[in-house]
Amino acid sequence: MTDLDFATCCDEHEIHECAITRARQALPAERQAQRLADVFKAMGDPTRLRIILALRAGELCVCDLAEVLNMSQSAVSHQLRVLRGLHLVRNRREGKEVLYSLDDDHVISMLAQAADHVRHTLETEE
Repeated sequence: MTDLDFATCCDEHEIHECAITRARQALPAERQAQRLADVFKAMGDPTRLRIILALRAGELCVCDLAEVLNMSQSAVSHQLRVLRGLHLVRNRREGKEVLYSLDDDHVISMLAQAADHVRHTLETEE
């Protein structure tokens, strides 16, 4: 259906109950939708995205992340707190050192899917 078809359909005020039911069933609960939006918002921040991408290579402490990203340790710590709150990264203590890593394989999968999408859209633009 083209945009014109939708416009014509909606001008006639015809309600498509099956389509509405499918769309309503596809919607997550409000709490889940908010958390999903929060995850995308967090990953939409370039600094937080760079932290996540750096952690794909393995565990890093705050001082190593700060060095990799050319940022202050306090700025990195602040971003890690946000990412930890959304369960995108986790930390563990090893002696006096706190090491950060990606929380689970879902984070890696999300990144891979997004990268595939970007590659696909760039190829179709050429």
